[in-house]
Amino acid sequence: MAILLSNFLFPFPKQFSSPLPYSTSNSWFQTSRLFKTRNAEQSSQCQVISRTRHSYASIEEHEQQQQINMEESLPESKIADSWREIHGSNDWTGLLDPMNDLLRSELIRYGEMSQSCYDAFDYDPFSKYCGSCRFSRGKFFERLGMENVGYEVTRYLYATSNINMPNFFKKSRWPKVWSKSANWIGYVAVSNDEKSKELGRRDIVVAWRGTVTRLEWITDLMDFLKPIAAAKIGCPNLGVKVESGFVDLYTEKEEEGCGYCRFSAREQVMAEVKRLTERFGGAEEEMSITITGHSLGSALAVLSAFDLAETGLNRLGNGRVVPVCVFSFSGPRVGNFSFKERLHELGVKVLRVINIHDIVPKSPGFLLNESIPRAVMQYAEGLPWSYSHVGVELKLDHKVSPFLKQTNDPVCAHNLEALLHLLDGYHEKDGRFVLASGRDPALVNKGCDFLKDHYLVPPNWRQDENKGMIRNKDGRWIQPDRLKFEDHPHDIHHHLTQLGLHFYS
Repeated sequence: MAILLSNFLFPFPKQFSSPLPYSTSNSWFQTSRLFKTRNAEQSSQCQVISRTRHSYASIEEHEQQQQINMEESLPESKIADSWREIHGSNDWTGLLDPMNDLLRSELIRYGEMSQSCYDAFDYDPFSKYCGSCRFSRGKFFERLGMENVGYEVTRYLYATSNINMPNFFKKSRWPKVWSKSANWIGYVAVSNDEKSKELGRRDIVVAWRGTVTRLEWITDLMDFLKPIAAAKIGCPNLGVKVESGFVDLYTEKEEEGCGYCRFSAREQVMAEVKRLTERFGGAEEEMSITITGHSLGSALAVLSAFDLAETGLNRLGNGRVVPVCVFSFSGPRVGNFSFKERLHELGVKVLRVINIHDIVPKSPGFLLNESIPRAVMQYAEGLPWSYSHVGVELKLDHKVSPFLKQTNDPVCAHNLEALLHLLDGYHEKDGRFVLASGRDPALVNKGCDFLKDHYLVPPNWRQDENKGMIRNKDGRWIQPDRLKFEDHPHDIHHHLTQLGLHFYS
C-alpha cells in the first residue's frame, strides 16, 4: 500500500474490529492463501472471540509459533515460476474464476504502484508546487512507506497542459510556479537485483497517474477517433484509431516552453524504456515490461503499451522479445475495433479490472462499442465514435462488500483504493466476499466516503501534516522550498535518435 498505517487505523494484522460476530461459515476476513488446497484448519490464522450479535468481534492472532508451524506445512507458490502466466501468456485462462491467489496479490501490488501516483501528487492550489510530485525521485517509495517494494524510480514523467482536458491539470495560485504548463503524470521504475531474483526477471514498470476525485474529464473527451498514425505513431494499418483526447495528451509538448514540456510524455517514456532495455537486455536474465494506470492513467497505459510494441522497443538486439503487459484499473475505452485487433497482433496482454457500477469503463462509445453484434460493429467501424475495449476484463461489484455503503456516488464507484479492496475480497463469480490478505479497509476512505459509518473511519482522511506548512526560526508558518526537480536526463536525445523520433522533436 502507498501509506503506512501501522500506528494509525485498523492496525492489521494485530487486531481489528468488525461490526458482526465472526463465524467460520460467514467470514469476511481471511488470511492470504497461495493454494486453494488448504483445509479449514490451515486457512484460519485468527482466534475469534464473539460476544453478541450487536457487539464488535475481537480478533487476535494465534501464537507466533503456531503461525510458523502452519506456514512451514504449506506448499509455496513462487512468482518466479509462473510470472508469464500471471502476465497473461495464456490470456489468464483459468486464473480469474476462481481467482488465482498469486494473480490477486500481483494485481494489488501493481495497483498500489498506480495508487502511489495519487498519493505523491501535489493537488493543493495554494502550494507553489501544485501539479508536481511531492517527493524526490530517489526517495519516492521511501516517503510513501513503500521502501520494501523492491523497485527504483528511474524517471519522472510530465505531461503538457492540454486545452481539451482542463479538468485533468492542476494549477497553483502562486504567481511564480515550478511550471506554467506541465503536470507530473507518473514514473518509470525498475526492479532491483533482490526483487528481480524473487520475480524471476527484471521488471520495468511504467505507472501513469489518472484522476480519482473529479470525473469531469470524461465530458472533456471529444468522443472522436483519429488515426494513430496522425500522431506520428507508426502503424501499418491506417484504420487503427484512438480517442483524440488521449493521444493528444500523450504526444503534445511545447518546445519553447519550460524544461518539463520540451518533450512529450510519449518521448519521455520511450527514451527511458529504451535506456533500461539497453542496460539490462544484454544479461542472461529474463525481462518484462509492465504498464499500469487507473482511470485516465489506464488509457495512457494501454496507449503507451501499443506504442512500445509497435515501435519494437520490446525486441532486443539478440532476438529476444520482452513481454508487455498492462494491468488496467477502471479504465475507459481507448480506440476502435482495429486498434483492439492490432494490439492483439502485437502480443500486448491487457487485464482490465473494473467496478460494474463505475461509469468510466462505459465511456467513450456509450452507444457504439464491443457489446453490439459483430456485424453491426463492422458496419460502424468507419464512424468516428465507435469504440472497443481491449484485452480481458475482470468485473467486480462493490455492493457485495459488507464494508462499503450502498451508494450510487460515481466518485466512490471509481475509487482505486475501493477497487483494490474489492480485489482482496473476490474469490469467484457469485462467491462470498472474503478478504484474502487483511489489506486495511481504512484505505478505502483515504480519498472518499465509502466505508460504512460504524467503522468510524473519517472520510477523506489522508492529508499532509499541517498541509505541508512548517514553522521557521522566526516562529512564522511558511511553505518550505523543495529541491529543484530534474526535468529531462541529458541522454534523452541519444535514445530518441536511436528510435528515429528526433525528427519530431
